[in-house]
Amino acid sequence: QVQLVESGGGLVQAGGSLRLSCAASGRTFSDYAMGWFRQAPGKEREFVAAINWSGSSTSYADSVKGRFTISRDNAKNTVYLQMNSLKPEDSAVYYCAAGRTPYLRGRASSWYDQWGQGTQVTVSS
Repeated sequence: QVQLVESGGGLVQAGGSLRLSCAASGRTFSDYAMGWFRQAPGKEREFVAAINWSGSSTSYADSVKGRFTISRDNAKNTVYLQMNSLKPEDSAVYYCAAGRTPYLRGRASSWYDQWGQGTQVTVSS
């Protein structure tokens, strides 16, 4: 089992930045890939970004590519999502998730088996 706790959400104006953090405990952190997903009201949960166990490979949704950066610090058991040039359509609850394997397998939520409680990001226009 992995316990995941997100932090760093909040209210920001369009064009601003936020950095989300997700602290993990339980299983050895470097044993699994990590992902970020988001869910806006009335919409399905969608993939945002993912990173493999070492940080050497990343994947991004087209909607955030070039604006968001995912990274991880295995010594601190933490994964980050740096979000720049935020837009109102980025407003959502953001969830971090622990992958079933150390490698990037796909963008479906089914590749992830542990989830955090989520942190709210609101971008005002």
